[in-house]
Amino acid sequence: MGNAQKKPHGRGDGGPHSETGNSHHGHHWRGKGGSSDKYKVNHESKEKVANGTGKRGSTASVQADQSSRTSANTGGETVNLDAPCGALPPPLARLKNEGNLFFKNGQFADALEKYSQAIQGYSESGIDSPEDLCILYSNRAACYLKDGNSQDCIQDCTKALELQPYSLKPLLRRAMAYESLERYRKAYVDYKTVLQIDIGVQAAQDSVNRITRLLIEQDGAEWRDKLPEIPLVPLSAQQHRKQEPLSEEALQARAEKAARDAERKAEVRFAALKQEGNDSVKQGQYENAVGKYSECLKLKPQECAIYTNRALCYLKLERFSEAKQDCDAALKMEPTNKKAFYRRAMANKGLKDYLACSADLQEVLQQDPNVQEAEKELQEVTVLLRQSLANASPAKARKTVPITEVDGDEETAGAPTSQSSCREEDISINLHPTNPYEFGQALNAARCSGNTAACADLLASTDPQTLPQFLSTHLDGQTISFIMEALDFHLLQKNPNLVYEHLNHLHTADRFSVSLMLLEKDERRRMTQLFEHLSAVESAEFTQNDVQNLANMYI
Repeated sequence: MGNAQKKPHGRGDGGPHSETGNSHHGHHWRGKGGSSDKYKVNHESKEKVANGTGKRGSTASVQADQSSRTSANTGGETVNLDAPCGALPPPLARLKNEGNLFFKNGQFADALEKYSQAIQGYSESGIDSPEDLCILYSNRAACYLKDGNSQDCIQDCTKALELQPYSLKPLLRRAMAYESLERYRKAYVDYKTVLQIDIGVQAAQDSVNRITRLLIEQDGAEWRDKLPEIPLVPLSAQQHRKQEPLSEEALQARAEKAARDAERKAEVRFAALKQEGNDSVKQGQYENAVGKYSECLKLKPQECAIYTNRALCYLKLERFSEAKQDCDAALKMEPTNKKAFYRRAMANKGLKDYLACSADLQEVLQQDPNVQEAEKELQEVTVLLRQSLANASPAKARKTVPITEVDGDEETAGAPTSQSSCREEDISINLHPTNPYEFGQALNAARCSGNTAACADLLASTDPQTLPQFLSTHLDGQTISFIMEALDFHLLQKNPNLVYEHLNHLHTADRFSVSLMLLEKDERRRMTQLFEHLSAVESAEFTQNDVQNLANMYI
């Protein structure tokens, strides 16, 4: 008890569970008047002592029969309840020993009763042993402190110090009681006095540092001027002991133990904060949960799950930017974290970045196609994306432009016309375009007539590496779908290697990802069909695994 890290020299006050008082220090049981008759304990009290019962009727810790049993068994350890205690007569020594045992077992109310009986018996006995009475008051003060009765603790400690000035444990306990009552100046004085007695009491050092900060906040720079006078402890009462310097191995072991202790405490604190955060989420207290998760990240900043949990809270609070930042942090640590992708998608949706939202949702579905929430959100976001693109770029009326097929390098002489429709027999296609404009004219001519065979011929005469550049200003969902049909229905049978090369370059074109989002379900099915047909082809240029990896760019 008392939190002191070192035992002081000599007996001190002994503590509630350690003091047995084997030395009488010249005192005898006869007391001042030399007669033992002055000590009296009534019959009822004797029976209580013998039976090990108090006001609460407890028999768990002190077991003795009414005849002659003088020991108690607790946790396999035999305790001699009749062991001598300083100059106390046997009945008082037994009360003190019983109190120590009760205190050791956490029965502080029963221990308090035993110490009170011993103090009363001491007064009635007329013996003269201030040191033993000081220990009884100090031990009872420890019980009061454990039960939260700081005022009575202070009174008993003060009585103990009147009997034995500069006794370390009563000083330390009184300081703790003052601190619990927020009487910081008096607590500071007692802690400083303890350190004069024994500078090695770590609890006092920590408390002085803590209270100093409180007093500075409370009283400002002149806080020292408002302190009571700190008594000067005489050298005879000081218990400083010079220790030999620790070896390097001992210092390293101490440092490792401190690190392990700190890590264990951090783990316990982290688990408690995480549980509190989770409980707050269940109760809909998202602001409180954010605070708990933020404290968690101070302890373990690399815990991915905490970022995704806090991102959920930010989403509920409509703090979308912060939710996105947490998901980004989670994905840096775990690049395939499905929760992070989904919650970032929801954050992007809140920020009206529908393209980024769609990309994250597709990533979720690629990892797990059975996530119905992601599939539903993707359908909704696709509609929102189309609306946003339509609002940003109002559709313009298209004009039909006839395309003439020419030989060699002769320039195309096509010019705009007022025709509102086109017929296949009226359109000629330049199968050797040299720039994006010529390619676009030829592709539009094939699309206008629905001539997938002509589109396949156009692609057959086009270098796959130039396809992304030629499509840069002409790419949309319908164009992608039309090219897929031409590749599947016509070019695949003739030259599957060229189909693979076109697909390998097409997805790098500008606006490809946006256009891909606008495909209808039937168009996506046809695209899947193309890759199925391509993967069934045996080729020395690519494998089924290559086709599967390429399909991930499209499907």
